Amino acid sequence: MATGSKSVRPAAPSSRQVEAAYQAARERYRALGVEAEAAVRQALAVPISVQCWQADDVRGLEVMEGALDSGGIQATGNYPGAARGGDEIRQDFDQACQWMPGKVRFNLHAMYAETGGKRVERDELEPAHFARWMEWAEQRGLGLDFNPTCFAHAQVKDGLTLSSERKQVREFWIRHCQACREIARHMARKLGSPCVNNIWIPDGRKDSTVDRWGPRRRLVGSLDAILARKLPGVVDAVESKLFGIGCEDYTAGSHEFYLAYAATRGVTLCFDLGHFHPTESVADKVSAALLFVERLLIHVSRGVRWDSDHVVRASEEVRALCDEVVRGRALGRVLWAMDYFDASINRVGAWVIGERALRKALLGALLEPYELHRQAEQEGRGADKLALLEAREELPLGAVWDYACLQAGVPVGASWLAELAAYQRKVQARR
Repeated sequence: MATGSKSVRPAAPSSRQVEAAYQAARERYRALGVEAEAAVRQALAVPISVQCWQADDVRGLEVMEGALDSGGIQATGNYPGAARGGDEIRQDFDQACQWMPGKVRFNLHAMYAETGGKRVERDELEPAHFARWMEWAEQRGLGLDFNPTCFAHAQVKDGLTLSSERKQVREFWIRHCQACREIARHMARKLGSPCVNNIWIPDGRKDSTVDRWGPRRRLVGSLDAILARKLPGVVDAVESKLFGIGCEDYTAGSHEFYLAYAATRGVTLCFDLGHFHPTESVADKVSAALLFVERLLIHVSRGVRWDSDHVVRASEEVRALCDEVVRGRALGRVLWAMDYFDASINRVGAWVIGERALRKALLGALLEPYELHRQAEQEGRGADKLALLEAREELPLGAVWDYACLQAGVPVGASWLAELAAYQRKVQARR
């Protein structure tokens, strides 16, 4: 943009224009055996759990002492207006909700406890430390999800937590994860909605690991101790990672480890899109894993060359993932959550972009004329299948998406950017 020129932001089309475009699009989809109205309803009903840590760059609200180990967590950028406390995180999310269509939840990390300015160790956290979060969620009809915070703490020793060779370190993190499950149980009971409690640890080694067996044996024991009893309302999940900063050579909680653990222990398996090799297809893993585990938790992120937690877009990878879940009629077995933290752009805008991108990809999957594609494949008409898949790209998804936003009562297209600019000027710039 030339220096001194005015910012130009798109205006929203009129509701009449949106309705007219939608009616034409609906007829095109109907000719292919797809009911757009049903797809819109279903796409808006899918709960998406939106991450608190985007608002403040994973700083948390703890009163801490001592050296911290980041555990491979790194937010980059210094865009102005980051939330400085729980009230500002909640304020930012209330604003973001006005621009995000469909059903949303809110996803908390344990490090966002509000302790009244007192230092409370992580293994001593209680539901009372999240009372304000629960009151806020109850007032807005939001469900809450939860995560133990097994990083950025003095008890991360030599890069290890639940797999540490030091018994006292393992026991500290076991107590922390047990406390988090109790908090999740309380959230579920208070809000009348199951609470996902997802365990991710940064444990690993930087280079040429010799003992790969020991940490994994210890991790099994720690997880078994944490999950020894089932808690009502708590959906326990475990999350793998390929590598992290400082543990490039080896991670105790690898994909194979957690796939086997989830399958044998009856817990939910988490796939994070940024936690695999860039050439791996996470979409391809869905049909394989759901034959052996009851549910998947999917953390939608965007890795650029590595697990860089870029803001989600409706990329080919995200669309392929949504396609695979819908094709397998597995929407009821998949829990969706966002997991990224970009400090280089407006943080509220980052929330909205990611949520809208995932929901649009879900809508696109629900609008796929899948039966035509499947029939061509089963009958050996390979050319027909590829031609039909190409023709899908020409279908008017955008018109149906605009209609879905209109139905949800949120801005159509990118017209919400003008409201974001006003919020930045009036609220965020004063922080």
